[in-house]
Amino acid sequence: MRGTRIVVLGAGIVGAACARELALAGCAVTVLERGGPAAATTAHGEGNVLVSDKGPGPELELARLSRRLWPEVLEALAAHRPGAAAAVEWEPKGGIVVATTGEGARELERFAASQRAAGVTAEALDPGVLARAEPHLTRDVTAAVAYPEDAQVQPSGAAVALLGDALRAGAVLRTGCDVREAVARGGRLTGVRTSLGLVEGDAFVNAAGPWAGELSARLGAPVDVRPRRGEVLVTTPMPPTVFHKVYDADYVGAVGSGAGDLQASAVVESTRAGTILLGSSRRRVGFDDRTRPEVLSVIAAKALRLFPALAGVPVMRAYGGFRPYVPDHLPVIGPDPRLDGLWHAGGHEGAGIGLSAGTARLLRDLMLGGRPDLDPAPFRVDRPAVLGAAEGETR
Repeated sequence: MRGTRIVVLGAGIVGAACARELALAGCAVTVLERGGPAAATTAHGEGNVLVSDKGPGPELELARLSRRLWPEVLEALAAHRPGAAAAVEWEPKGGIVVATTGEGARELERFAASQRAAGVTAEALDPGVLARAEPHLTRDVTAAVAYPEDAQVQPSGAAVALLGDALRAGAVLRTGCDVREAVARGGRLTGVRTSLGLVEGDAFVNAAGPWAGELSARLGAPVDVRPRRGEVLVTTPMPPTVFHKVYDADYVGAVGSGAGDLQASAVVESTRAGTILLGSSRRRVGFDDRTRPEVLSVIAAKALRLFPALAGVPVMRAYGGFRPYVPDHLPVIGPDPRLDGLWHAGGHEGAGIGLSAGTARLLRDLMLGGRPDLDPAPFRVDRPAVLGAAEGETR
């Protein structure tokens, strides 16, 4: 497959990771991006590389693969472009999940036990150990579990580093290139018409994030990937205050919920720059990008319940973005059975940063005939959650 012309549609972190894997494998890769690299969903993420929020199953397996691959990717980046590797801001600082009610404690302990059975390191913390690990955390905690495998990156820095390595390996990037329709011959996708003209290829990867549903409809093979909005508050830089990614056990339920109304839980973590990120929220509002003060108020209140000492800290900005939501909460990775030559790599919702490395490796193996590190079947395109509603929708 060396020299195969592969066109990646989208230059967010998933598209960048896929482009890198395929270019390093010898494919002739072209990346089409209607805006700028890592400028949309990726730029509005928190940079989570998590296993702590995923129960046993295929997404956890993909997360564990990604967590194993990230250090390998960073080592390879550092060998060629040390500055780019540093810009990723990799921090394997671990996560701590806390419960603040009796019921929450029971559910957290049950969830952690199921993860341990699946091979995840999940360490119960007693109050003394927790206080030393997070001295500013509320003492009103009924249970706490540490996840040393959790890590964090700077999302845009990570995406640009991956894309830069793809370009070093021969990939080509075209920005300001909006894909408008498919060109097919004999039931096979052979090209896409764009705002910059026709782009031909042997295979095309839909890595358009929350816009994957809209793009797939333009190509004549719709998938049910929808936008789900989230907001984050950012404090001014502070002395070291939060030392892990800390979140309330309610976060797992909010992630797994399919409700369209506001789902919010406390997520608090620091960045290398000293700011503290306060999240998180989930709402299905289409592509309405208006920031809602009432949502920010809920986020702040939940964060303050965990870290009361943040009450007087100034918030310097808030931002929001769209996550690519799939009704069954699993990514879509693999070939489209309706249109030969079309592949999908998306639907990660809020986990795309962390899952990008594993997604790209899985996609590369599927496209080039390699042996995947995990079973790709749960992520297949022709499952009801992906094709059911999409086939009957007009977008």
